[in-house]
Formats: sequence, C-alpha cells, structure tokens
Amino acid sequence: MGLQAVIGYGPAGAATAALLAEQGKRVRVIARSPRENEPGLEHVALDAADQAGLVEATKGATAIYSCASPPYHRWATDWPPLQDSICAAAETHGALLVSLGNLYGYGPVDGPLTENLPLAATGTKGRIRALLSGQAHALHDEGRIRVVEVRASDFFGPGVTDGGHLAARVVPNVLRGHKVQVLGDPDAPHSWTYIPDVARTLVAAAREEKAWGQTWHVPTGPPRSARVMVALLCEAAGVAPVAVQRLSPMLLNAGALVSPLLRELREVRYQFDLPFVLDSRAAQDFFDITPTREKDQAAATVAWWRDRLATVS
Repeated sequence: MGLQAVIGYGPAGAATAALLAEQGKRVRVIARSPRENEPGLEHVALDAADQAGLVEATKGATAIYSCASPPYHRWATDWPPLQDSICAAAETHGALLVSLGNLYGYGPVDGPLTENLPLAATGTKGRIRALLSGQAHALHDEGRIRVVEVRASDFFGPGVTDGGHLAARVVPNVLRGHKVQVLGDPDAPHSWTYIPDVARTLVAAAREEKAWGQTWHVPTGPPRSARVMVALLCEAAGVAPVAVQRLSPMLLNAGALVSPLLRELREVRYQFDLPFVLDSRAAQDFFDITPTREKDQAAATVAWWRDRLATVS
C-alpha cells in the first residue's frame, strides 16, 4: 500500500496516523496547524478545504483518511466545501476515501442504532452529516471514487480533550476528587467509543476491499451511563468515588446566549437525555475487532490525563 494521507490531527486523526506509522506505512498528515515532522509521520500545514492545495498534498496517496471536522458551530457552512475538496482529491488520485462519520445523521431513534437505519435527522448538524454521507456514497456508486464510511459515537480516551462529555470537564475533576457535572441524564445508557478502536476500525476498513462501499459502526462496548463511566475512571485513578450531577438546563440555556458551542448542543441533547445505544455487531464480526476492555480504556485515559496535567501544571 502506498502513501497514506490522514486529513485532520485531532484525536481520531492522530490515533490513526500513529497506528499506520506503527504498521510501517508511509504517512502524511494534513492539518491546519504547522508541526515538525516526526518518525514515521510527515506533517503538511494546509486548510483541506483548499481543493487545489489538497490535491497537490495528497499526490501519491492510495488511501485518504478523512478525520477532520470544522468547528462545531460552523458545520453548515464549512463542511460542504471541505467534503468537496476531499472527494476531489480521492477522485484525482484514484485513492480510497476512508471517511470517519458520526451518528447525528440518524436523528432521534427509539432503540439501538444500526447501520441500516435511514438518515432521518431533522436538525442542522444531523442533516449535514446525512448529506455528506449520501454524497460520498453516491460518488462511489457512480464509480468516481471508492469509499468506506466508519461511524463512531462520542469519543473517549487518550488524546480526547474537547467537549463536555468524558474529556476536559470530567477527567481532571475525577483526578482531583471533585464533583463532575455532565450534560443530560447521568443515568441514561450511552455508547462511548474508545478512540484507539476508532483508529483500528478505520485502518481495517481500508484494508478489507469487501468492506468498501458500505458503512460500519466502530466496535464499541456496552452502553454505560455517565455515572458508571465516572465510577470506572475513579477506580482506575485510585480515588474515592466523586459525585456526578446533571448540568442545570437553565444554566445551559443561559450559556447558549453567549456560547456558540452550547447553542449547538441543544440540537443533540436527546443523545444524553435518553438512551443512546450504538449497535456495532456487524463491524465486530466482519473485521474481527473486539472493543478494548473497559478497565483498560479507563486506565489508559487516566494515565494520559495525569501526564497532560503534570506537563501543564
């Protein structure tokens, strides 16, 4: 397999690039922020929405991993040109497009989320994700590109810092023995996708030609409430259990008046107020990938955060 181009260097892009490099692949990471090259990884600073620039930067690629995502509140304006640019690069080079998606396109569903559900979201972000998925698969069906899509639930694990779920607003508080406040019902079952399992699935999907043209859910463990996940983190950290409280809806609404992120979260509140369960059995069986054990997830996450906090303190 030739050059592997990874677009985006957030948690998923970084984990995917690292895994490919570990496997001895030649990896080029394309992201907005400039970085020094490192063993196994070549970094190119580029706005991937720059179509001409991206086509040039992905020259020689046999696979393009789409792991980038615009700022949360700019999905409607920034995603379409970014998607067009990525698809153009894949078409120009005849490269496989390995597209990382999420579950927003399904919208609220009564029951587990499976890959064969219609993309029936009515909210802005959900409609955008459904549109992007449909466009990529249509290009595949037309024979213009080859694509495989991998969808994940909320990210969790080493390197995941953004968001208010199990990241910067939760794990540091656990390590300090402070109470934790979470979005939505702290006892609602929820699927949390471990970030190294995202990378494993993306790489496996690229390798298995019979998987192309389809959508797969990242192998994800049983749904756990936020309260249970916090307890697992406490156990891994060796600290006494901490209180877990629901963020006040009144405070969230007030914060939404000044915060674009909080405004956008209102569209997906159903994911945290109600059971939100990902069914990943199809991918587990096809790729023979078992989700990482919960205790190992928690231990690795706690260790990563301890190192991070020690570095910045």
